[in-house]
Amino acid sequence: MIIRKPDRSSDQPLYQQIADDIERRISYGEFPPGSMLPSERKLAEQLGVNRSTVILAYAELRSLGIIESRSGSGTRVNKYKWGATPKHTPNWHRYVEGGSFLPNLPFLRRIREALQQNKTLIDFASGELGADISPVHEINTLIGEHYYTEYLGYDNPQGYVPLRETLVPYLRQYRGIETSDSSILVTSGSQQSLYLITQCLLAPGDAVAIEDPSYCYSLPMFQSAGLRLFRLPVDAKGINPEDVRSLYKKHRIKMVFINPNYQNPTGTVLDTERRKELLNVASELGLPIVEDDPFSLTAYDGTPPKPLKSMDSIGSVLYIGSFSKIAASGLRVGWMVAPHSVVKRLADARQQMDFGLSVVPQQIAAQFLKSSYIRPHLERLRTQLIFKRDLLVEALRKELPDSVRFSVPEGGLHLWCNILPEVNDAKLLEEAIRHGVVFVPGSVYGSDSGYVRFTYARPDTDTIVPGVAKFAAAIRAVLGS
Repeated sequence: MIIRKPDRSSDQPLYQQIADDIERRISYGEFPPGSMLPSERKLAEQLGVNRSTVILAYAELRSLGIIESRSGSGTRVNKYKWGATPKHTPNWHRYVEGGSFLPNLPFLRRIREALQQNKTLIDFASGELGADISPVHEINTLIGEHYYTEYLGYDNPQGYVPLRETLVPYLRQYRGIETSDSSILVTSGSQQSLYLITQCLLAPGDAVAIEDPSYCYSLPMFQSAGLRLFRLPVDAKGINPEDVRSLYKKHRIKMVFINPNYQNPTGTVLDTERRKELLNVASELGLPIVEDDPFSLTAYDGTPPKPLKSMDSIGSVLYIGSFSKIAASGLRVGWMVAPHSVVKRLADARQQMDFGLSVVPQQIAAQFLKSSYIRPHLERLRTQLIFKRDLLVEALRKELPDSVRFSVPEGGLHLWCNILPEVNDAKLLEEAIRHGVVFVPGSVYGSDSGYVRFTYARPDTDTIVPGVAKFAAAIRAVLGS
């Protein structure tokens, strides 16, 4: 529930600004009749005001009959004030809780809420490139140089044809993947690719194998699709292909989801021999592999690991790539390489959802991928990511020499840390927010408490060291409590 912070430069009293904003949102239907409002203490913390200010705001609204408070039951929007009686008012809470598509995990909702409310938080949570390392200038130049005068109606269901044609040599040159434009589906990113796969190629009750820990555990779409998830433990060399065989025998898994290059969140790279063995196991069992590969081109030595898809001779691998982690997440452009029959099925489903993606971002992406800008950008991106990673690593070693354990990644955007001694995820996150920094607790990715993921690509370089100091202060506060 987002209520706007009052403007301290305004002549209007702070409590009146808060009361007016709540009344306006109620009248807009954002807070339906009967819905709960935050407690006085919580709202005061959210808005950065004294509790007495919120007490005055709520008193003003109660005097107008807009809200009602009952001892032990909290504060609610009046059910009768807005011309609705309980028997005629939709039970929006029941609708919200009853849908089949599950909401984001509570920790992720809390992080998003904190970032929306406090723009000064140092953000180690958002898994994207910061503005300082995105090719903003290059993309603006391309936009200025190219006038997109083509027809802007509904696009080809598989995606903008020139982009798919551009992706063919791009995938060959940078990823060693041989494909054709008819076997490429353009998506709005990795998450849409995964959503289409879980909705269209699997059925409720199907068993799938997912790395542990894994970014996939932060996506409720798997549970929303009614899938049964089975874990593939990740060690220093990635997953063990024999675990795939075991899960197939025990649970008849239908698909394997894997992020083999600079895995999110651990940063591990699947061992070359294990890659070969995994493809052999998949071939033997007739088992599809979904390969999510957003980070390979960040390889700090300039030599990205080969994707499984480049070694796939029989079409076992559905390959997912993205523009987001190497250039600009806001353009929302990704792609999937798959057998043509799969591409047609998923394109048909996506067309039912939105009649295709916006063509302009696809045009920009196509121009960027075939421009002279991409190679220098990737080199600069690697250099800047190394610099940010090293800042984070050295700061952690200085601030928390005996309290964190990690392996330094050789690519990707994330540092996976084990906190010693183990701390409660919820307490540590709340304490960190109070100190002015956010991260993602490891339990979001399926791990036990006591792990955290830092994304060092998002914060500016001058905020990384202060951010670690704030995190260290939060840990000391939790351990001392």
